[in-house]
Amino acid sequence: MATSRQARRIAGRAGFYLLVLFIALYTLFPFYWAIVSSLREGQALFSTDLLPRDPTLANYVGVFAEQPFARNILNSVIVATSVVLLSLALSVTAAYALGRIDFRGRGFLLAVILAVSMFPQVAVLSGLFELVRLMGLYNNLASLVLSYLIFTLPFTVWVLTTFMRELPKELEEAAIVDGATPFVTLTKVFLPLMGPAMVTTGLLAFIAAWNEFLFALTFTLANEQRTVPVAIALITGASQYELPWGRVMAASVTVTVPLIVLVLVFQRRIVAGLTAGAVKG
Repeated sequence: MATSRQARRIAGRAGFYLLVLFIALYTLFPFYWAIVSSLREGQALFSTDLLPRDPTLANYVGVFAEQPFARNILNSVIVATSVVLLSLALSVTAAYALGRIDFRGRGFLLAVILAVSMFPQVAVLSGLFELVRLMGLYNNLASLVLSYLIFTLPFTVWVLTTFMRELPKELEEAAIVDGATPFVTLTKVFLPLMGPAMVTTGLLAFIAAWNEFLFALTFTLANEQRTVPVAIALITGASQYELPWGRVMAASVTVTVPLIVLVLVFQRRIVAGLTAGAVKG
């Protein structure tokens, strides 16, 4: 009896590890294959070898030499960083009002904020394009910052509002007794405690803005104003007979590595932010 139970335990553990291995291979292999393809040229791109026979960095050199890809990366950094800063600044104040102040229509307002994030991008594209054109922001990075707030702001407001509700009321009451204004209470009392949640929402908003394609394709025209998703999509070979897949893979690896580094650096704060408020203390 004990032997059969131990055998079932070993089999269950082996099955679990096999499942983890399968998930890891399924998620990591595409990125690994992108790295391998970025180190190949010409007919070697059609090879199915798991390791490149004659690895070369020509694709990486070509990406930066044949187009303003460094400028495209800088554009993405500027846009994504601006979107994160604006989203967090607006969502923190909104979360304080929605999470700590009881007023009529609060639930309806939260539902409206959530409903805004449900609209597909293509549904608001034409109206947003007219707004961008009337404001004179076409082919300007400011148009991307403005448009990206449509999908980052509702998310950050919801997450930070949920976190704000779980903060102890005693902290706010003590601040009020000491004569602190709502702004001082928010910035001096609550804001230091919201670090994990802000890192999590900020990083997810940064990734969303970094990877956005439709608005970036529609609102920018010149190569110098494009962000990396559009720049990668428009990569072409030196001639009509040359396949650009090696350069596309090299560009994809180049812009993916910084995101992986950010996630690895802030992984503890991300986990803390995602689990904050799950158990009310």
